Amino acid sequence: MLPSSPSSGTAVPEPAIEVSHLTVTYPGADTPAVRDMSFTVDRGEVFGFLGPSGAGKTTVHRVLTRQLRRFSGKVHVLGRPVGQGRDRDFFERIGVGFELPARLPGLTAREDLTAFAAFYRGATEDPDAVLDSVDLTAAADRPTAEFSKGMLIRLNLARALINRPELLLVDEPTSGLDPVRAERVRGILRHRAHAGATVLVTTHDMATADRVCDRVAFVVDGRIAAVDTPRSLKIAHGHPDVVVEYRRNGHLEQRQLPLEAVAALVPGAIETIHSREAALDDVFAAVTGHRSGLTEPEAPR
Repeated sequence: MLPSSPSSGTAVPEPAIEVSHLTVTYPGADTPAVRDMSFTVDRGEVFGFLGPSGAGKTTVHRVLTRQLRRFSGKVHVLGRPVGQGRDRDFFERIGVGFELPARLPGLTAREDLTAFAAFYRGATEDPDAVLDSVDLTAAADRPTAEFSKGMLIRLNLARALINRPELLLVDEPTSGLDPVRAERVRGILRHRAHAGATVLVTTHDMATADRVCDRVAFVVDGRIAAVDTPRSLKIAHGHPDVVVEYRRNGHLEQRQLPLEAVAALVPGAIETIHSREAALDDVFAAVTGHRSGLTEPEAPR
């Protein structure tokens, strides 16, 4: 049953993920990989898990997906406790994209997705539609043994989407992708959240975290060091200065000015100032002519 709001009496949805005082220590280890960690992820939210390698992000991922069941603390996923008995429907409701995708080299991409769809009892997506969404239509009949890393990453995401999951957990979903295809993947994650799914993204890609996530958590030494919206974190940790680059006597020079120097020009309190030069993603698309609608497969590597 959903809890009720004390003021309005309306039902408040349970979080999609609720972690309380999670601690994980691997056998033989002297220190915990995860230390007394607590966080929640709301339904329909895109939540980012960020931090250096070895910080504990993958360990939490394994707990949430029931690969790792030896832990202390409480973990609830989609309203049900993790680690207590078997739940036949659990894997019907989640989609998981691992950082290092496996391949079935004897199968084509379409055959691979069709095989994965057969694992589920409930309704699944049309394999061709999912392949098109990740820009693999042109490679649908190619053996996955010929796929590059980027193509395998996108096929891996397609597998995670095939069962229409309520909760999507993806690890480094833009690894090995060019800027245009990376942006396409970010759009898929946002679209899934807008459609009602919850998305947990583990990544080192700050562009993905910034553009996709509603909130992000920075994990350091098995603990959450900070959690907030990307914008709030950038403002809190930024410097109220303006950096101006200009050319004088043929030389490029730079000057740092306090934000107050331009505050008199704008009514209201200034929080940030941004220039309008193109990002490298934009330059890539403009120079190469490679747009997200193209379906040309990457060269095998």
